[in-house]
Amino acid sequence: MPIPTPFHVRTAPLVESFDWRDWSGFLAASLYEPSHEREYFAIRNAAGLIDVSPLFKYEVTGPDAARLVDRVMTRNIAKCAVGQVMYSPWCDEEGQVIDDGTVARLDDNHFRITAADPSLRWFQDVGYGLNAKVVNVSDDLAALALQGPLSRAILQQVVTGFDVGKLRFFRLGQGQINGKPEAASGRPVTITRTGYTGDLGYELWLSPGDATAVWDMLMDVGQRYGLLPAGMLALDVARIEAGLLLADVDYKSALKAVIPDQLSSPYELGLGWAVALDGADFIGKRALAREKAVGSQWAFVGVQADWLELERLFGAKDLPPKVAGRASRTAVPLYKNGKQVGQITSHTFSPILKEYIGIGTVYAAYGHIGNTLEMEFTIEYQRQRAKATVVKTPFFEPERKRK
Repeated sequence: MPIPTPFHVRTAPLVESFDWRDWSGFLAASLYEPSHEREYFAIRNAAGLIDVSPLFKYEVTGPDAARLVDRVMTRNIAKCAVGQVMYSPWCDEEGQVIDDGTVARLDDNHFRITAADPSLRWFQDVGYGLNAKVVNVSDDLAALALQGPLSRAILQQVVTGFDVGKLRFFRLGQGQINGKPEAASGRPVTITRTGYTGDLGYELWLSPGDATAVWDMLMDVGQRYGLLPAGMLALDVARIEAGLLLADVDYKSALKAVIPDQLSSPYELGLGWAVALDGADFIGKRALAREKAVGSQWAFVGVQADWLELERLFGAKDLPPKVAGRASRTAVPLYKNGKQVGQITSHTFSPILKEYIGIGTVYAAYGHIGNTLEMEFTIEYQRQRAKATVVKTPFFEPERKRK
């Protein structure tokens, strides 16, 4: 049975929908109101506050901490400065993705890693023989994502100890959350300029004992900026617009795959930019070097359905295009000239783009930008195909995300 997060005492009374889901054994709000739309538009137009405490969190310390992390991650961790955060996948010996997450360098020999799946045993096994310690701190850290164009303005009202306004993209700062600017001290917090929405945003890492106080401070100040608590449904739409992968949906971990066809390399998931073949001898490096030399079988794509085609298909049934609402994690086929050439694994109607979009994988020969495919839709119990174009991801990337 799922258990409450440190913020549950605050989130539970707000979940009018009574719609919860199990996220890594914790209760996570799917949506707070009967519809997720206001929560989504808060993320895109103001700010959304998302409880992301169920993320797995690990800390690596000791003289060989950097060597251990560099052995796991496909990124060149030697280039990760203190105060910097890197996104990275990690792989098995065959170069197949196990998981992906962020690596924050808190000090020269102190790293914090987030993961979608339990990874303690893997990290410890990889570090065998090294003078480094891996500790599971998942229960020792509560986490909030404050995402949206007004997230910086909200934090500037409550954070002391460093200038949030100067915090760069994928960097971190150590400070305090204060309910009142004149307060001498506040609740310690690490703030990273990261998130899962593709927008301006921050993630806050703090003691579970401070969870309710920090939530109250943020909500008190945030109400003047249109801040709303947001659930997983709004987050799902936002992360698809951002072209971001979700484990167990857009790819299957190499540790969970039961047949070879379920495996994916970073190159096949559009993460070739995160593979540093000129860096450390990370696990899977040799296999990935071979793959890069000969080319990958699959390619990650973003697709956009042809709206006029959708109107025609639904119109044939005397219906308007019924595609708005919750994002779908149910895979649908992609075709070219009547032959299936891939699949879309996450798809949604984008409220801000007014387009139906999705991410997935196709055979590499069909993955070039501008290629026209067909995407499957079910209309009145009948499977139909609508024209869809391979487009560049992310679908939505405002300048404010990095500025």
